[in-house]
Amino acid sequence: MKRTQLSLLALIACTHLAMAGGDITPYTAYEIEDVKAAEIITVTPVIKTPIVEAPIVQTPIVQTPVKIVPAVVPVADVSPVYLGLGLVAARYDSSCDNGVVVAGCDGVDKTGGLLLRAGYDVNQYVGVEARGLATTYKANGGKIKHFGIFAKPQYPVTNNLNLYGLGGFAKTTTSGSLRQTDVSGLAFGAGLEYDLSDDTKKDGKYDREFDGIADQEKGLGVFADYERLYYKSGAPDLDAVSVGVTYDF
Repeated sequence: MKRTQLSLLALIACTHLAMAGGDITPYTAYEIEDVKAAEIITVTPVIKTPIVEAPIVQTPIVQTPVKIVPAVVPVADVSPVYLGLGLVAARYDSSCDNGVVVAGCDGVDKTGGLLLRAGYDVNQYVGVEARGLATTYKANGGKIKHFGIFAKPQYPVTNNLNLYGLGGFAKTTTSGSLRQTDVSGLAFGAGLEYDLSDDTKKDGKYDREFDGIADQEKGLGVFADYERLYYKSGAPDLDAVSVGVTYDF
């Protein structure tokens, strides 16, 4: 009886151990085959290929240069006109060249007065000028009146200095105690002009090249010239020297 009870107790203890303690045998046949199969399978590592970014090529921006075209100066804005006012000293030599002494055909009269000139510069080398003079001061009682139209060839020596010549037609009269003269004909002369104003641009357009050219610079200048008031073989000498100021518009 005791042996039967001990056998039952041993059987019960083994059953509890089997239920609570896990597997007694390590693996079944099926589990062994699964383990072997897992060992055979080789895991292929995933190799990440680096992404190579293409270099960014920056296309240079080519800027087309902008050509600045200077504004065209309207003809209406250009004024080639100038005026001048000066003092004149004139000489009237009535001596005759034929060697014959004739009453009223000798003596020299010196006189002085004013000269007015107005001109138009066609370009820097050619101009036209009108001028007139009248003397009021008389040394020996004579007076001179003179008016003429002249071609004016000229040459700009520097930006400020201009040489010019005069050649044209004039009318000249004298009055007083010496020989009376009323003549019309050839007159000629030469002179120079000097620009007193600064050689700067006017309205940002262009520079002045010489005194009096096409309003390139408004301003004052000075002049000095000599004129033979009338020329004809055997005629009395009529000469004038003038100095004064000009204004270019």
